[in-house]
Amino acid sequence: MTENKKTKIGFLVFPGFPMACLTSMIEPLRAANEIVGFTAFDWAILSEQGSTVTSSARVVFQADAALSEAEGFAQLFLLSAPTSEFTDPTLSRGRLRRLDRHGTLLGAVSGGVFPLARAGLLDSAKTSVHWCYAAAFAQEFPQIAGTNEVISIDGRRITVSGAAAAFDLALHLVSDKLGQGVATEVACWFQHAIVRGQGVDQKVPTVRAESTDDMLPQIVREAVDIFASHIEDPIKVADAADIIGVSARQLERMFRKATGRSPLHYYRAMRMNAARQLVLYSNENMTDIALAVGYASATPMIQNYKEIFGIHPAADRDKINLFRVRKNAAVPTAH
Repeated sequence: MTENKKTKIGFLVFPGFPMACLTSMIEPLRAANEIVGFTAFDWAILSEQGSTVTSSARVVFQADAALSEAEGFAQLFLLSAPTSEFTDPTLSRGRLRRLDRHGTLLGAVSGGVFPLARAGLLDSAKTSVHWCYAAAFAQEFPQIAGTNEVISIDGRRITVSGAAAAFDLALHLVSDKLGQGVATEVACWFQHAIVRGQGVDQKVPTVRAESTDDMLPQIVREAVDIFASHIEDPIKVADAADIIGVSARQLERMFRKATGRSPLHYYRAMRMNAARQLVLYSNENMTDIALAVGYASATPMIQNYKEIFGIHPAADRDKINLFRVRKNAAVPTAH
């Protein structure tokens, strides 16, 4: 293997970004450089203004440069919380569009899809959206084709759902540049047993059960899929059973055996989980959130929310804001 031109990758981080997503991409690239004995990959951390940025884990990162200084990157990935915004949206979004025009492939990891979508740079791309942000993303960007796949590469856009998926993507970058042998060795360095690619769905926890959705029996999983497609316009359990081709009583028995709860209660919990995503990751008011998850008004939604989560949705929103950043300034902790 001979040394060739290094690939330069930028990571644009926002206050409150998930640190694991950053390290999960950088560490495999660093290991690949060590294995081959030369700098195949180089990287830089960028922030909008070039200043320090505090991650969601409260670890502070010093940016190498400001977004306005970004040059020569083959790829640029945005890492952020779903609520992250640019301080100067017009200037910074314009800078992203300029990088795109000049050949930089743009992508995002986890919540980073939100500011990239707000810049209008995901409108024509199938986008990997982390399952815990899916309802909020669909509500804000109905024109974008979101997918449950862990990695989506669609033209000049690369999106990944979370930290483990970011590691998988880094391994694919290593394989493309240095060969599968090097990628396999990198994976073994970190004991990363399974390398996932496009077409692989995220594992999603079942509602209040010790399993993931891919572990459910086929009929139950089909019912869950039907419920998931009818969050805003609820469907009767009996009608879902008819679509699947079983009786409502059969579906009830199978649900209780697989999940420990009735399909009606499971379905309600799914709708409340969607409501919670909108409470935590959007600025929608309670009435609009209620309508988005199939309630005619906010009052019954709030009551069900309190029954399931033990807290009023407005209080839940205030609580999560203690662990966020607001307008790019760290929120002080309570004393």
